[in-house]
Amino acid sequence: MSSHKSHRRRGAAVTSGNPKFYGRHAVYAALDNPERRFINLWGTREEIGKIVVPDGLTVQYAEVNDLARFVPKDAPHQGLVLEVAPLEEVWLTDALALPNDDNRPLLVLDQVTDPHNVGAIFRTAAAFDAVAVVTQDRHAPPESGALAKAASGGLEITPWVRVVNLARALEEIAEAGYWRIGLSGHAEVTLDQALTPGRNALVLGAEGDGMRRNIEEHCDQLAKLPISAQMESLNVSNAAAIALYAATVRRGV
Repeated sequence: MSSHKSHRRRGAAVTSGNPKFYGRHAVYAALDNPERRFINLWGTREEIGKIVVPDGLTVQYAEVNDLARFVPKDAPHQGLVLEVAPLEEVWLTDALALPNDDNRPLLVLDQVTDPHNVGAIFRTAAAFDAVAVVTQDRHAPPESGALAKAASGGLEITPWVRVVNLARALEEIAEAGYWRIGLSGHAEVTLDQALTPGRNALVLGAEGDGMRRNIEEHCDQLAKLPISAQMESLNVSNAAAIALYAATVRRGV
């Protein structure tokens, strides 16, 4: 059950092309986020009765079957659908403006485009308190219901930094004191050997193609996960979870 108490009135949001979040975790987390602007809330009387509806938010009651038209086929909406405006843009410079003793890991995704994978990565990034997730704006999925559902609230917690040029962003990340580790199956050292006790930026490429050569060249070191030779690779969201765990252990948290 949601415990959110936000009553702050959001400004009017543009309604064209706005994402519709569905499922309790995604909707509750969005309602709890003071930076999120809401447009419409649809839901069953039972589910809407469990939450504190923010002032100014339009609520429309609907039956379970009626809500299905707002979500992908067979998607588990759990009686709630929330139309939102995308979050405001986060600048890389702002995300990197951290205290000197803040050594939380940073995630960089090179052309990871599947919304379910990106959503799952946001869920893990939030669980391990990552600084941010950095993607290239032209090669990453937009905010969507499917992504928010997979993120299970993580989209509202971990900043999403979209950049025009990922190689240039990696240069700025290095200037902020991060050791840039690119995960690659053809690396000679393991991730555990590559991690530093300081700031680590974990760079992951798309499944199949992996990181582009230019992105590899902007990493300080390439590293691999010590998986069995019987498996060629892992799903990118699983690889991100393992990498974030290893980086967190290295920090001693």
